[in-house]
Amino acid sequence: MTYNVHSCVGTDGERSIARIAQVISDARADIVALQELDHQRVRSQLTHQAEAIARELSMDFHFNPALRIADEEYGDAILSRYPIEMMHAAELPGVAPRWCREARGAVWVGVRANEVAWQIINTHFGLGRAERFDQARALLGDDWIRAAVPHGPVILCGDFNSQAGGRVQRLLASHLQDAQGTRHRSTFPSRFPLLCLDYIFVGAGIRVSAVEVIRNSLTRVASDHLPLVAEVELESVTTGEQAVATPLPARAG
Repeated sequence: MTYNVHSCVGTDGERSIARIAQVISDARADIVALQELDHQRVRSQLTHQAEAIARELSMDFHFNPALRIADEEYGDAILSRYPIEMMHAAELPGVAPRWCREARGAVWVGVRANEVAWQIINTHFGLGRAERFDQARALLGDDWIRAAVPHGPVILCGDFNSQAGGRVQRLLASHLQDAQGTRHRSTFPSRFPLLCLDYIFVGAGIRVSAVEVIRNSLTRVASDHLPLVAEVELESVTTGEQAVATPLPARAG
């Protein structure tokens, strides 16, 4: 699942970690990429939101602050039902437009499930067109996707703030498989979704067996984005010199 949780503030104006946890639980997601989480922020009663959601779901997690203001932090996290190994986290490049000077980052973790080391990267791109393109190119480079490939199958998730058919989506889809294929589902705004801003891209050797945007009475109110969920499996793993087909289902995001 990839899910922009809007600091756990719903479309009704209420802040609820329990609702976000319920959305994830209902989806039975094994790996979850979350964007827009607060840590030690006054507006969220100093709560470590990623930790609280993970604790509610008995999941492992890693939080990466993209923005720091004094002791307050704001950023993204990856949650997993399997153990997490931290690989890399950093700020992404790109000149933000003057009307939204917000730092953007990405986090990469290894998730070992069924003896496969899945490489999960979560990000939240900026609002400027040039900024987003620079960030996409950076993720495809030596510090991120190229570095992750030797470690295992790669999944890139996040809120890319770019519509289907835009140059950011097309650039990423030219190197990775867009889990939604050519039928993109709108994820924003959650009450009346008109825009596809959230994506899951998968690397070589991964087959997408199902994909959906979860739209129900809970997801329409829990955040201003809808969650996107993909069910994936590994097409094959190599044992010695022989390639052996080994389905490894996982609901990822």
